[in-house]
Amino acid sequence: MGVLDTIEKEDIRDLLGKGWLTHDGMWFYHTYQELGIERANALNRAAIKSLAPFEMERMKRLVEIDKERLDSLDELIDFVLAALELTLPDSVFKRALFSSSGTGLIRWVWEREQCFAYKGMKQIGAIDGYRCGVLYRIECWLEALGIRYSTHPKIDGCLMHEKGACEGEIRVFLY
Repeated sequence: MGVLDTIEKEDIRDLLGKGWLTHDGMWFYHTYQELGIERANALNRAAIKSLAPFEMERMKRLVEIDKERLDSLDELIDFVLAALELTLPDSVFKRALFSSSGTGLIRWVWEREQCFAYKGMKQIGAIDGYRCGVLYRIECWLEALGIRYSTHPKIDGCLMHEKGACEGEIRVFLY
């Protein structure tokens, strides 16, 4: 019996998710230290945008979607919510509420001061200039899937830092 046979899959998911978050945070920190906040934001967003198509193809294979396009709003929203659940460690995923009303809306609400990116950027002293990569990643996923969308409120910086709360909605439009 190997070690993977003795560990719960939720614990493995949490370990891998936290490893990704730590790497991402350390990458951003060192880029910020070397090149400043503007370049760190630009490079972070470029990396997210180029990563999204790979993530969406892998996610489609994992959840056994073998068609090019998702057929309905419900199917699309269920897929995006599943991708978030599979990507984020449980300890992070539970601090945010992602939901859908079934009308083409994905709603998000982070508990006050509980967004992992907000906490990390605040800790390294970059929060004033940080441009949210978390919601940008979801937007890039939608683009990689060929989905039109609108985000409200429009996110440029960090909503938690700017308004004391991070909440809003993404309206998706099928083809």
